[in-house]
Amino acid sequence: MNQQFLLAARPEGMVRESDFNRVSTPLPTIGEGECLIDVHYMGLEPAMRGWMENRADYIAPLAIGDVMRGFGAGSVSVSNNPSYPVGTRVTGSFGWQQHYLHRADAAPLQRIPDGISLRAAIGVFGVTGMTAWFGLERIGKPRKGDVFVVSSAAGATGSVAGQLAKIHGCRVVGITSSAEKCQWLTATLGFDAAVNYREPNWQQQLSEVCPDGIDIYFDNAGGELLNTALGLIRDAARVVLCGGISRYNATGPLDGPTNYFNLIFRRARMEGFIVLDYADQFAAAIDAMQPLVAAGQLRHADTVSQGFDALPGALVALFQGANQGKQLVCISAPDDPD
Repeated sequence: MNQQFLLAARPEGMVRESDFNRVSTPLPTIGEGECLIDVHYMGLEPAMRGWMENRADYIAPLAIGDVMRGFGAGSVSVSNNPSYPVGTRVTGSFGWQQHYLHRADAAPLQRIPDGISLRAAIGVFGVTGMTAWFGLERIGKPRKGDVFVVSSAAGATGSVAGQLAKIHGCRVVGITSSAEKCQWLTATLGFDAAVNYREPNWQQQLSEVCPDGIDIYFDNAGGELLNTALGLIRDAARVVLCGGISRYNATGPLDGPTNYFNLIFRRARMEGFIVLDYADQFAAAIDAMQPLVAAGQLRHADTVSQGFDALPGALVALFQGANQGKQLVCISAPDDPD
């Protein structure tokens, strides 16, 4: 049997575990040109909240009763496709289920290169790592000496983006949600400074650690954090709009940033992007990042919940800021190094 989580309800406010329905269905018959994948790890993203809503944006919304969408890593267990022999390690949009049937007419699977673990394949080398890379390289355009500030800095994307900016010679400041995360960013990842936005004077702290202003602001939060950063941008600053976790579970009208006019005063640019637009360049980015990871210049962390049943709770925990690095769920333990 195949265990699955289906979308049971549109979220209202904070995502709840009751928004999902666990079901058991028979494993499918494997046809010609098809293969069955055992899903070992599932990555959790803030964007999942948007996929659950009944609105179309860059990707079609889920219908009630659909298998919850999610990017995972696994291995081929049964194959009628010579391109994917048994044991091939792959990533893809497998959904919240233990087994995924890859049909003959589906888009090609992404093979995991040798030397990359399943966890890293959907973390630093997965969608979140690619988001950090292309957001920085294509929109942030870092220069040596730039002041780079990133929100949700201890998350999967923010932690990688900050380290990549440091490699480019930027002065890097992270905004995060606890003193422990601040310590991790500075002591382990090499950020120059970190600010805990849950402290009452965090805006003043940010001004003090960026006395000459901000050249690049990599926004994963939106809301008050974005507005504060806009008030500190320098001439020709670049504001990278990656996400807005502060708004995903909000109810009622959303306020726009009141400091937006500073973009005009500072002749600055604010630009959003969707990482899937760069999918044809992922392999080149991974090739560029692998030596940085191997040399210890680019570190990555993950928070792993155990067991298929942990999926809904892990998504809720993600929005509560409980994770450090990438939030993962281990659905079945593979024979694969960390």
